[in-house]
Amino acid sequence: MQTFNHLITTRPHEVRQVLISDLHLSPEEPALVQAFLALLNDCLALPALKRLFILGDWFEVWIGDDAYLTLSDDARQSHWLTPLIVKLKQLRVAGCEILVMHGNRDFLLGQPFCNLFGGELIDEPYTLTVGQQHYRLEHGDALCLDDKKYQFFRKIMRNRLTQWYLLNKSLEKRLAIADKMRQKSQQNNANKATHIMDVNDDAVIQAVTNSDALLHGHTHRPDIHQATDTKKRYVLGDWRLLNNDTRKPMVSAVIGVVIANEHSDSNKAEFKLVEFKRLMA
Repeated sequence: MQTFNHLITTRPHEVRQVLISDLHLSPEEPALVQAFLALLNDCLALPALKRLFILGDWFEVWIGDDAYLTLSDDARQSHWLTPLIVKLKQLRVAGCEILVMHGNRDFLLGQPFCNLFGGELIDEPYTLTVGQQHYRLEHGDALCLDDKKYQFFRKIMRNRLTQWYLLNKSLEKRLAIADKMRQKSQQNNANKATHIMDVNDDAVIQAVTNSDALLHGHTHRPDIHQATDTKKRYVLGDWRLLNNDTRKPMVSAVIGVVIANEHSDSNKAEFKLVEFKRLMA
């Protein structure tokens, strides 16, 4: 069993960057939303934090930025997204960059929404330099080549013409399409062998050809794997509810942090996986 150090609470002055994935936030899961807000509060308390990465599937579903941007001021006041935007904006004002990558659930997320809090959409793959090592960052779904049906679906959905077509439909129609796709995905996944929904070994080897390590989410199987004999593959974990049937559910996630001793140079930075747990009131 992989052991994760609680670096955010025990070494706050050394945390330079935080990386998260697969939050799957929605108004139907308020504990996950509150846990994300709690993480942002932690980030605001990290004195040396420079970057927050959200590597896809930030939201359970995203039908277009206009679903929020077209709301009236009164509607925004009570919307579940508004506290997130306010907190992210505080983090950006404090000097932390917020870099957002598309996932398979929120590929319609746009820069206009990210502009609300000073965030930036980034393309995959993205190269992150940690010390003298180059990490390839991606969501992870493109590595699951054995799931041929999903890869065909992904190719269609990531096409700009398809996205233009979807975004020109009404919000109601887009929501209905998203619900139908989500139900179909759940049905398909229930009948798939477990290994089909994991990464393909050849795809991983290809991905790390020009990098020192690979970092992704999507598979919901957090761990440190050997990508090759000399290179590692780090997998971030999804955000999940534990003991959900109690009054105070626990939210657990495996996230990434880049740490560096405050008295050392940037060449000595290192990457770690961290277990983030929060008991929600």
